[in-house]
Amino acid sequence: MSPIKKIKLYKLRNQLDKLDDSFIKLIKKRTSLVNQVLKLKDHKKQIIDQKRIKIILTRIKKKSIKNKIDPKITNRIWKNMIWSFIDYEKKNFKKK
Repeated sequence: MSPIKKIKLYKLRNQLDKLDDSFIKLIKKRTSLVNQVLKLKDHKKQIIDQKRIKIILTRIKKKSIKNKIDPKITNRIWKNMIWSFIDYEKKNFKKK
């Protein structure tokens, strides 16, 4: 790799790192909202809502296409995020 390409690569990676920092802040905010939702659930079976999951994934697909983002990428990201938060909810569910 040429020195100029190395510098460009470094700068791009730096931008990616800053973007990752923004994602961390958003995930923290999302976790807080998930905690509030979890407090409203009376039964562990309420954690997985297939209808809601389908609505979210459909909405994300439409927004991805509108924004010229490959929907396969966003679908995979959102599915992983949804199921990660479902695992989180299951782990943190407290019987009332």
